[in-house]
Amino acid sequence: MRFNPEKKLKFSLKLYKLTSELWTFESLVTMEVAQSSIHRANSKLFCEYIGAKFCNVKFSDVPINPNVEFHFILSFAIDYTSDSSSHSPTNGKFNIFWDFYNLSPSKVLSIKNSHPNVKVALSLGGDTVGDVHAHFNPSSVDSWVSNAVSSLKHIIKEYNLDGIDINYEHFSSDPDTFARCIGQLITTLKNDGDIFFASIAPFDDAKVQKYYLALWRSYSHVIDFVNFQFYAYSKGTTVSQFIKYFETQSSNYNGGKVLTSFLSGGSGGLSPENGFFTACNQLKSSKRLHGIFVWSADDSKANGFVHEKQSQELLSTLN
Repeated sequence: MRFNPEKKLKFSLKLYKLTSELWTFESLVTMEVAQSSIHRANSKLFCEYIGAKFCNVKFSDVPINPNVEFHFILSFAIDYTSDSSSHSPTNGKFNIFWDFYNLSPSKVLSIKNSHPNVKVALSLGGDTVGDVHAHFNPSSVDSWVSNAVSSLKHIIKEYNLDGIDINYEHFSSDPDTFARCIGQLITTLKNDGDIFFASIAPFDDAKVQKYYLALWRSYSHVIDFVNFQFYAYSKGTTVSQFIKYFETQSSNYNGGKVLTSFLSGGSGGLSPENGFFTACNQLKSSKRLHGIFVWSADDSKANGFVHEKQSQELLSTLN
């Protein structure tokens, strides 16, 4: 048989192409498995907003299960003037609007020393300040970020805090400006070692979602948790609807750890009495229960935090 170098070359090229295609396929499968494992991983994280309603609730009032990761979220720090007669925007200069008498720096230190599994964050924005809506209202990106970093560093250091939560619901800027301001703020505080985690708290409103999705698209890599306000859905939400809502928002915030949530008092969404924990168990069985958060300790105090206990008991059993 005569040696044909042209045929050998063609065969070698075909073999190389086949090998390359197989390598590419294996790489894609590996990436898909890795991404799937990120999405499908239960977490023992429990979060509770506290202090917004000045109900004299204390950290020590809230039951804390030692087998969960527990985050208190102080509500709220707002970049508005703290003068009680009138409130106006301060372009990123944050003031404290939570119950600072009962939730003071010494109380933060005490609860963290008593419970090693506790971390404390502060939430920015919220719905209202006094009788007016709390708007995100920057003069410019650079000036807002500079003021926010400076004022929040002071509060974080004074209170020995671990993270921040973004909770704006009203906006006097465009989505890109919001994304740049908040994204740069989180990035700076993390890079400087001031905070160790950051969360966002959107809800299902078309305008609100534009802002948070713009932030997510550009800065998801610095956002650790999505505290989605599922209680903003209608009070008649069923278990199957809740699961569908969860899947929709998990798709919107793709790759994020979307927490489930309920409202103390049950005036919206899926309440504990009507199937919230059934939905959580379904997510648990498919390894999609990334944590639970509650709004809020102020309201739960009246019923003895019964659903906080139940939530933590469920989370403590996760593996």
